[in-house]
Amino acid sequence: MKASFHVLLLLFASLLYPYGLEQQDQKNPKLDDGTSKKVTLTVPFTFYGQEHQTLYVNNNGVISFDTRVNQYTPDPFPLADGRPFVAPYWADVDNVLGGDVFYRQTTDPTLLALITNDINQYFPTIPYTATWALVATWDHVAYYGSTTNKGNTFQAILTTDTKSSFIILNYWDIQWTTGAASDGDPETGFGGTPAHAGFNSGDDSNYYNIPGSQTEAIINITKTSNVNVPGRWVFQVDDFKVTGVPVEVPKVSENNDCWL
Repeated sequence: MKASFHVLLLLFASLLYPYGLEQQDQKNPKLDDGTSKKVTLTVPFTFYGQEHQTLYVNNNGVISFDTRVNQYTPDPFPLADGRPFVAPYWADVDNVLGGDVFYRQTTDPTLLALITNDINQYFPTIPYTATWALVATWDHVAYYGSTTNKGNTFQAILTTDTKSSFIILNYWDIQWTTGAASDGDPETGFGGTPAHAGFNSGDDSNYYNIPGSQTEAIINITKTSNVNVPGRWVFQVDDFKVTGVPVEVPKVSENNDCWL
């Protein structure tokens, strides 16, 4: 039992970067469809060729630039209204029923060294040394209308060296796909319009939908990857490039294989 616990800790440490109040994270208010306060970035972040100075960490699994996102049922990208944002797991989160949403900006050298090492491993042809990061973590968050104790834990990291920008999406534990107001089953968190993961630049040509989005297969995002690490997706987003992505959509499966 002791050995299994240590193995679990090692797996946890290898996928999720440190987060929580002990890391001086901010925590979003307990509010259905709520958001963080406006976060003024200490370093501008370039997303799809546009430099951004502010963002919001929204409870419903979205990091948005310049404007809040309270919408709880996801739409496929590209969005008609042109909102630029990152959707680690856009769905109807209710942190009143359970879980927390954390975020922080950081220049901590230990964390930046970990991020730099990971980026250089996945993109060996791009010289990169992280100088800033924003870490946002949804920790065991419940879904709207839930009658269970199910919770999702996932994370988004925005990082830059002031020239290149990357986003790392980590999916540690995904137990539900849909809130009740999106026609999901309150007892299971499935059905209706499932969660969406991807990026929207704000125009109608630059966007990316992670395979399985808005289908029941999104539940297996913990087993999918574009960098050969189950549960991790990594993208260069200053001049957006998608690498290592297959063409088939993942199937709903109970095994532990990594779909790449």
